[in-house]
Amino acid sequence: MGWLTVCKVNYVKPDFPFSAQAEGKRIGIYLVEGEYFAMEDICPHAYALLSQGIVDDSTIECPLHGALFDIRTGQCLREPGDRDLNTYPVRVNGDQIEINITGDSE
Repeated sequence: MGWLTVCKVNYVKPDFPFSAQAEGKRIGIYLVEGEYFAMEDICPHAYALLSQGIVDDSTIECPLHGALFDIRTGQCLREPGDRDLNTYPVRVNGDQIEINITGDSE
């Protein structure tokens, strides 16, 4: 499937990520130091949208139980996150943010 458009760049702010739906998955889109990142948006511990959590530099804290994840890598930094999260390549095409959730380059 390749690259999918998920939102406009102005939908994402450093303190306010965007929650997108792509290929049946919830994906959080983040802006960290001028660079966009995409990561699974559902906390693996309990259903909560991470994009509704607290952003601090390059981390996001789950709004329900405080699990902490690195936005750039998806690494679980504090339990009860249960596991690292999948991250996805991001590119900007004009004023649109595109992600690649399949790994295809086309």
